[in-house]
Amino acid sequence: MTDETDKKWKNKAAVAAGAAVGSAAIAAALMWVKHRNDKAKEGHPPTTSKAPKLPPESD
Repeated sequence: MTDETDKKWKNKAAVAAGAAVGSAAIAAALMWVKHRNDKAKEGHPPTTSKAPKLPPESD
């Protein structure tokens, strides 16, 4: 069987790895939100009150 110090070391390593993965996920989410907000600030092309002219349908 494994001794107690081996279990403690593995538990600490697992916690550290989990924290690193969680931090990376949070950072990625924040970067995605910032990118989305930057895109929204760029705006959309101006809207016109007229619909585009389409060619007449032919069957």
